[in-house]
Amino acid sequence: MSKIDHSLFNAKQHALEKEYEVCPECGSELVIKHSKNGPFLGCASYPACNYIRPLAHHDNHDIKVLEDSPCPECGNHLVIRNGRYGMFIGCTGYPECHYIAHDEQEAEAEQEVDCPKCHKGQLTKRKNKFGKFFFSCDRYPHCKYSLNQQPVSQACPKCGWGVMVQKQRSGKAVLQCPQKTCQHKIESQSE
Repeated sequence: MSKIDHSLFNAKQHALEKEYEVCPECGSELVIKHSKNGPFLGCASYPACNYIRPLAHHDNHDIKVLEDSPCPECGNHLVIRNGRYGMFIGCTGYPECHYIAHDEQEAEAEQEVDCPKCHKGQLTKRKNKFGKFFFSCDRYPHCKYSLNQQPVSQACPKCGWGVMVQKQRSGKAVLQCPQKTCQHKIESQSE
């Protein structure tokens, strides 16, 4: 680290310490601590004092009121908000009305696919903690069947498994059996 970088780092560290230097509960110094969820400020007198404070505040704040868009549940105006998990569209009547707009077009375009393992549930689209989508049975934890590709409600002509998955191979849509013992492929004629 060069001398300029080191002095800039010290200035930022000093500014941060100046802003949060005294614990409001016991008067001790606040220090930056680290956890699996990220850095936070904690009292230096821990465990005698349990005071903690987040470094970054994620306050919900309104960005723009959409006056031409009424809430479908209560009729109030919708608003674009910046929340803990990013921007979203919600009702100005919160907390009485909990409406949040979702991508309805995407939900309508997806077909309902029966779970081929338990034959009781439906395969639903979900998102993992890394933001990637997968499809799993809505009867979880009773049925733990899941797929990483878009399921299609078509039985495999070779093994008879209840669904196939949609893939792209060389720019063409291909249906493939998700069973590891089969992996039968059919080129889709729909495109």
